[in-house]
This record gives sequence, C-alpha cells and structure tokens, in this order.
Amino acid sequence: MTVQLVKHSAADEDVVFAARVSTKGAESLPTGTFGPAEKGLINFLMRDRHGSPFEHNSMTLYVEAPIFVLREWQRHRVASYNEESARYRELKPVFYLPADDRKVVQVGRPGRYTFEPGTRMQRYTARRSIEMSAYEAWAYYREMLGEGIAREVARSVLPVSIYSSMYVTLNARSLMHFLSLRTEEEAARFPSHPQREIAMCAEQVEAIFAELMPVTYAAFQANGRVAP
Repeated sequence: MTVQLVKHSAADEDVVFAARVSTKGAESLPTGTFGPAEKGLINFLMRDRHGSPFEHNSMTLYVEAPIFVLREWQRHRVASYNEESARYRELKPVFYLPADDRKVVQVGRPGRYTFEPGTRMQRYTARRSIEMSAYEAWAYYREMLGEGIAREVARSVLPVSIYSSMYVTLNARSLMHFLSLRTEEEAARFPSHPQREIAMCAEQVEAIFAELMPVTYAAFQANGRVAP
C-alpha cells in the first residue's frame, strides 16, 4: 500500500482565520502569528465540534492499493477522486497477497466479531488461493488482449486483489472523518475496527496529516478522535 502527498494548501493557521472571520471580518486575515491563543482556539473548535473552519484547506494524495481497498475508500463521499482506468490502459500484474501475520478467521456475528490468526494451514490456503486465482486471471486477461479484445471487456476477469491507483483530494475535516472510521484506536471515543488493508493506508494518511497540521492533529487526538 502506498500513500503519497502530491500537493497541499493545509496549515493550522487555515483553521484560525476561517474561524475568526465570524467575529473579526477582514481583521481575521492571516498575519503569521501563531501562539497559545490560536492553539486554544483550535482545541475549542474541535472539542465543541465547530467543524466548518477545518474545511478551508486542501490535501491531494496519490494512492496505490488493491481495488477492494479503493472501493472501500471511495465510500467516503466527502472527497474528490480520479482513478486509473482499465478501459484505457493495460493494468500491471501487481496483486495483493496477505502477509503471514494477517488474521484470516472471522469469529462471531456481524457487528460483534473479531478476527483471529487462524491455523498455519488456513493462512497457507488463503494466500495460495489468492495467488493462484491471480495467476489464472492474468493469463486469461493477457489472452483476450492478445486476441484484440477491448481492454474494457478483458478487465472483467481480473480480481479485486489487483492494484490500481487514484488521486484523492480532501480537507482536514473530511480527513479526520476518514481516520475516525478507518483506523483502530482503542483510546478513541468511538472505537472502529476497519479491515486491516485500508487501515494500512489510513495510517499513512494520518502521518501526513500530523506533519502538515500538528496542532489540529493534537486536538483531534485529545478530543477522542472525533471529527468535528
């Protein structure tokens, strides 16, 4: 899984001037000053869930991940997406295989289940089955392309384990909502239990966010990882 920052216009100062326009008008324009008062304002906004000031920024990410991860990600309809198209270009033979420590057995009923490591044979069967189906699907895909069949038809044999790529553009408020659902933090006010593969992407997103907007990120952490 790969998540890279492409470009951004995102800083803690963006939250401050967006919030202060309510009471200061033109005097709210950025001055370059950032101190305890500004940090306190961000924490207040986060704590009391005044969300709109966190929307006046932008981050564009490049993501490479299996298609099943991208489809989960795109359920978050608070971002803009552009994805690689298998209609117009031949995909590369890069497929996802679960790591040896990936838990493969679901125990319990929906909404109240946990994942367990499973036996060595279960992990072997899962990995081998995914790998062999990928080899077979790729062979059929290449055969159809070799026969001159359109890419948009040939792609239908490819499994969701094949990698694709996309750009994602979103603001800090949307990003925090994504993190609240796609990371596993027991200290969160509303703990979430996402699929491991999308959590691997979310962890990279979180590291980018923490670097770009450290004060906002600290307030997010301090207030139970709840998006404002």
